[in-house]
Amino acid sequence: MGSLSIWHWIVVIAIVLLLFGRGKISDLMGDVAQGIKAFKKGMQDDEKPAEKPEPVKTIDHGTQPSAARSDVGSKVG
Repeated sequence: MGSLSIWHWIVVIAIVLLLFGRGKISDLMGDVAQGIKAFKKGMQDDEKPAEKPEPVKTIDHGTQPSAARSDVGSKVG
């Protein structure tokens, strides 16, 4: 009573085919296959190290502000 016989599976498959049709199921399987391929390609791309990393821009806080900058502040007031 707890297990499904072959007749149960045949009825379930027949109902699924009637509801969705062969075209929709094959389209769905094609989309799933494309998703798996894209996932595998993405995983391979992640494993490759970056060939040339971008340089890190640093800000030097020890430099003096330019003369034009200091003139703007002193003219106010």
